[in-house]
Amino acid sequence: MSIFKYIELDVLSATPKYQQLAQSIMNAIADGSIRKDEILPSINELSYEFEISRDTAEKAYKHLKRMGVLGSVPGKGYFVKAGELQSTLKIFLLFNKLSTHKKLIYDAFVKTLGPTALIDFYIYNNDFNLFKKLISGIEKQYTHFVIITHFLEGGEGAPEIINALPKEKLILLDKLVPGVTGDFSAVYENFEEDIYQSLEKALDRLKHYETLKIIVPEYSYFPQEITKGFKRFCQQYAFNGKIVHHIQKELIAPKEVYICLMEDDLVTLVDKIIETRLEIGREVGVISYNETPLKRLILQGITTFSTDFSVMGEETAKLVLSGEKQQVAVPFHLRLRPSL
Repeated sequence: MSIFKYIELDVLSATPKYQQLAQSIMNAIADGSIRKDEILPSINELSYEFEISRDTAEKAYKHLKRMGVLGSVPGKGYFVKAGELQSTLKIFLLFNKLSTHKKLIYDAFVKTLGPTALIDFYIYNNDFNLFKKLISGIEKQYTHFVIITHFLEGGEGAPEIINALPKEKLILLDKLVPGVTGDFSAVYENFEEDIYQSLEKALDRLKHYETLKIIVPEYSYFPQEITKGFKRFCQQYAFNGKIVHHIQKELIAPKEVYICLMEDDLVTLVDKIIETRLEIGREVGVISYNETPLKRLILQGITTFSTDFSVMGEETAKLVLSGEKQQVAVPFHLRLRPSL
């Protein structure tokens, strides 16, 4: 069928296939390639042509039907119900990875935009070469480019690649990238000030300890501004401060507070503290980056520093919808619990 030529499924995209299928149909309707009342291929035909499951094909059609884009007649299949689509938003969304926290950003972003926005979602797994390939290979016309930049190595060339994008369409997410110039939007964390101010808010409890240790894996993408804010706080308030790269090798002693950036290190740390039989929250303190529901329960509650990831997604979507050019710092919260 001629309609097949308007449908694109990108194997590199992290967007679920049913959404890619739905977006392709919406694109074809928006540009007039598929017209009102036109009959669409059957679920079996879609499944065969694109080597996808019947469930995937049916889910795409049902998604479009809920939106009012398609209608259906028993025994005849699906047809185009809406000849025109209100939304002209087409977004290139690029994440470094899809963690629990990134999913909160994504879900809030998609929900706030509404169902008619077209989103091509990609993940580059902190790999600069894949990041470069995905951005350099952009051929489609997008209204917005929403990008998170975190690399394990090789990210020095990122500003040059990002600067090639039209700045009026660019929204940097999660952090500002030094070297990216022009009038662009951003929804970001202020890493240095966030940790410094959160430690200040926890000062009354921190005064019961002598040494603060922050666990930063040697091979990681965490911004240097985090350790910069940590060092500044330790210097300002006369704490012994230490950067720990390998928690497995670190000796645990009384009067110490550990700040964990990664979940795996948190598990290792708690195991090591339990082995020492030191009491968490009295003899040794624990603070974890990024709030999760489990941290409210583990060890009667673990103190956390955390960005409001849902707000990050919502604010980004609002910039897309409003067309405004802004750089918005996202709220950062300290949640004091018995681990400190």
